[in-house]
Amino acid sequence: MIRDTIKAAQISAMKAGDKPRLAAVRLILAKLKDKDIELRTAATQPDDDVLVTDVLQKMAKQRRESITMYEQGGRQELADMEKAELAVIDEFLPAQMSEDDTRAAIVALIAETGAAGMKDMGKVVAALKAKHGTQLDMSKASGLVKAALAG
Repeated sequence: MIRDTIKAAQISAMKAGDKPRLAAVRLILAKLKDKDIELRTAATQPDDDVLVTDVLQKMAKQRRESITMYEQGGRQELADMEKAELAVIDEFLPAQMSEDDTRAAIVALIAETGAAGMKDMGKVVAALKAKHGTQLDMSKASGLVKAALAG
């Protein structure tokens, strides 16, 4: 499980005295704890790896946006800190599908769902997220779905 890998990384960072890495790992564990608390009252519990991947993907997206904003604002030292955190977060994310694999999956799902045009985009995106959600950046994937349905 991804969560166990993250906890092991926390211990190894503590032993190694790697403060920046330890801080990033603790940040990840704190976000996971928040999500666990949020889901206590939920009717259904998602698979733990799916939950962890979802949290990691959101954290990575936030870091990428922050890096862009810091670099545009001329705050390179803050951008570098965010890049270091992003590198640690990326270590724990499952391997992402390549763009070609994503396009192939989209074509297969369009055929499978019988999607005919833009009105069926939600159906295709939902099927894509259900099948490959942990391996995709859904913001990029939805753009590819839109292009496939429009073309």
